[in-house]
Amino acid sequence: MEATIHCFLPFTSPEQVHDSVENLRQNPLVSKVTLLSTDPASEACLGCDLIHIDNLNSSATMRAMAEAADADYILLYSGHNTLVPGFLALHRFARITADAGAAMTYADHYTVVDGTRSKAPVIDYQEGSLRDDFNFGSVLFFDTAAFKRAAADFEADYKAAGLYDLRLRLSRIAPLVHINEYLYSDVTVDSRASSEKIFDYVDPRNRAAQIEMEQACTAYLKAIGAYLEPVFEPIVFDKDDFTNEASVIIPVRNRVRTIRDAIRSVLSQKTDFPFNLIVIDNHSTDGTTEAIDEFASDPRVIHIIPERDDLGIGGCWNVGAMHPEAGKFCVQLDSDDIYADENTLAKMVKAFYDSNAGMVVGTYKLTDIDLNTIPPGVIDHKEWTPENGRNNALRINGLGAPRAFYTPMLRDIQVPNTSYGEDYALGLAFSRHHQIGRVYDVVYFCRRWEDNSDAALDIERMNANNLYKDRIRTWEVKARQELNRARKGEL
Repeated sequence: MEATIHCFLPFTSPEQVHDSVENLRQNPLVSKVTLLSTDPASEACLGCDLIHIDNLNSSATMRAMAEAADADYILLYSGHNTLVPGFLALHRFARITADAGAAMTYADHYTVVDGTRSKAPVIDYQEGSLRDDFNFGSVLFFDTAAFKRAAADFEADYKAAGLYDLRLRLSRIAPLVHINEYLYSDVTVDSRASSEKIFDYVDPRNRAAQIEMEQACTAYLKAIGAYLEPVFEPIVFDKDDFTNEASVIIPVRNRVRTIRDAIRSVLSQKTDFPFNLIVIDNHSTDGTTEAIDEFASDPRVIHIIPERDDLGIGGCWNVGAMHPEAGKFCVQLDSDDIYADENTLAKMVKAFYDSNAGMVVGTYKLTDIDLNTIPPGVIDHKEWTPENGRNNALRINGLGAPRAFYTPMLRDIQVPNTSYGEDYALGLAFSRHHQIGRVYDVVYFCRRWEDNSDAALDIERMNANNLYKDRIRTWEVKARQELNRARKGEL
């Protein structure tokens, strides 16, 4: 006897779901289609069952689906457009879910916009895939028994984090498996560029949902032994002798349009301590080198052109941090950006001593190249709290800017030689043992323009970036589990 599938679709009107319902009913494996409506006045139609829900992603909705499901598998379509399963695609979902012993499967797919079909590949799920915005696509295919078991174990009643909580619990029951085959077609529901989407998790309008996501993630980390208590190793800032209290580090390649602004913002800083600026010019060819040389008369400016030609941003950071003139604290400034005022450096250094921190993160404002504020504006990363920031850091995709580091620790940990995610890897590594200090004043202007490293990325680059950060998280989860076992005397 072939497996059966119970399909669940969000519902706003008969017209919205009609084609999706018909497409699903053509498949002999589909035993039932149930509509999920947030409108209390809506009624069943098209011969489908209907469940009134509060929110598609809530814990209550997951429980209602678990209670209603009466087939071997559950298919949840999260889109509001037309779902077109590929030829024998549902059979493939069922077969792979069974063969892989998976709690959930998801697949590559196509998006269709104005009749044009484009590939929409997704990435493999791993232990570090803790982002609540992990892109599974719009079709989630569950083993019903696993789904019911996970929903029965819910300990909280989330409005926004129910589905997130469910898949974290599922991942402890059985694998979440990526089928790297194009099994269905969907229509793009969010046409914003990737550079706009990457800031969703810090948009203040999403704060309530983010608190729920943090709670669900923290519970998961406790369950797998990767949660760290808010106890930090103390730091005495007396290791090594430093001529300068701070060094600003600017890695740069081909930023002739912006590098002068960045350098001027550093040299205008007012402090009661000595500091310098180390610019690592990664073999620029557009006039950036000559622009940096315009500041050669200032003894605080150290201009380095590395001998190596295989350095990413992280590698350039290592060159700067290892320089004999590097200060006690290394403070980040990207070559596109500028400090907000003349007090930024003093505030960042003060935060080290105030918080006994190994790393400090500031607050920045998103602007265009001309310093006009752009949405969502101020990024303060209030999700980083002294009590739980080091754990919540495993869920979010970045820690903020500017970033600063106690140089002896930075030299010891070292920066991955990449040009994406290197700062995030540092933040996780520092926070494993030490407090991360915070400055909540706006001290940095992050300028968005067409040459930013994350501006309007194509899906392959977005996937590569997200896969790398998930790997960083996976390695960090393993390290924290090992640390906890050692602390408990289990090693």
